[in-house]
Amino acid sequence: MITILIALLAGLIFGMGLILSEMANPAKVLSFLDITGSWDPSLAFVMMGAISVGVMAFTLARRRGQTYLGSSLQLPTSRVIDKRLVLGSLAFGIGWGLAGICPGPGLVLVGTGSLHGIVFVAAMLLGMGIFELLERHQATQSKSENKKI
Repeated sequence: MITILIALLAGLIFGMGLILSEMANPAKVLSFLDITGSWDPSLAFVMMGAISVGVMAFTLARRRGQTYLGSSLQLPTSRVIDKRLVLGSLAFGIGWGLAGICPGPGLVLVGTGSLHGIVFVAAMLLGMGIFELLERHQATQSKSENKKI
């Protein structure tokens, strides 16, 4: 129960940070991406601050080896840049550039009742569902091919 409450608190703090920094505002994000027009560099400063905090947090987490609640850490270990990573990054970037929304701000926008946020999150969930179906299909295909050999 304490884990759920801490996760909720962390999510609320993250959401409030997005609101206060105006990063849940798609127009603000799109202004950052508009380098030939009315470019707004504020997102770069928010990113630098987030990266700084993240580097310190991950460094501390690796040294500790476990969470403050005693759970094991689940940090990514792969350093492989493969086709899936590149295509996923491209899909994320294109979606972010078109909508000015990424998953965190999308959830904040859903919480505010924004139609753009609701459409974005619905499309995101649909994409995640399609990905899961394709993964299962590929796993089934691999098993079938291994049985034939």
